[in-house]
Amino acid sequence: MQTEKRIFGLIGYPLAHSFSKKYFKSKFEKEKIENTEYLLFPLKSIGQLKELLANQPNIKGLNVTIPYKERVIPFLDALDDSATFGAVNTIKIEDGRLLGHNTDVYGFEQSVLPFLSKVSNALVLGTGGASKAVCHVLKQNNITTKLASRTNGKDRITYEMLDKSILSNYQMIINTTPLGTNPNEHTFPDLPYQYLTGKQILVDLVYNPPITQFLFKGAKQGCTTKNGMEMLYLQAEKAWEIWNQ
Repeated sequence: MQTEKRIFGLIGYPLAHSFSKKYFKSKFEKEKIENTEYLLFPLKSIGQLKELLANQPNIKGLNVTIPYKERVIPFLDALDDSATFGAVNTIKIEDGRLLGHNTDVYGFEQSVLPFLSKVSNALVLGTGGASKAVCHVLKQNNITTKLASRTNGKDRITYEMLDKSILSNYQMIINTTPLGTNPNEHTFPDLPYQYLTGKQILVDLVYNPPITQFLFKGAKQGCTTKNGMEMLYLQAEKAWEIWNQ
């Protein structure tokens, strides 16, 4: 007797840029994992999650991407310790209960591990769910962090405030925004790139395209650069581990 097909997937909006389905399809084929499928579920509203789960009772786990890493939390039954700082990118569904995890923390930390010992302060671009995961990792590694976004606030500065003296003060600059993501490759965070010293490390969580304008402009100034592809793979493997525990 054939067992029911297990369904996993990704929720967010839009999802055309995502490599997650391709990654898991390849993994299932390579590791001969049968009766299992990974699907994309573009939700225009996070409120559609309940309807999705009602229509797809075989869903055993979900990844969560922009813009729902924070908005999904009220729909969950509990948070794992990995997500208590306020952002979820992985949901395990068991006996009808939704448990929120964060594997971005693991993926980001492991992907930048060679750099962390060289960094004492970092500038994080963006204030969403991915930004929260990045800041959590930096704090755990005793790295002083400053947030930058388009709007001012008590815990952040605006892009307009970034002058030569401020920008040159940071050893690592991390883009956690979707700026530069396919199909909007021409977009990039509004920084005065001419003031980069060439000694900084620029990390972009975007992985499609592999070289964003943010990274291209940093490389032109002589900076070390890294995209988000390794982080994507690492967090995906950690999510798979959680779903199969």
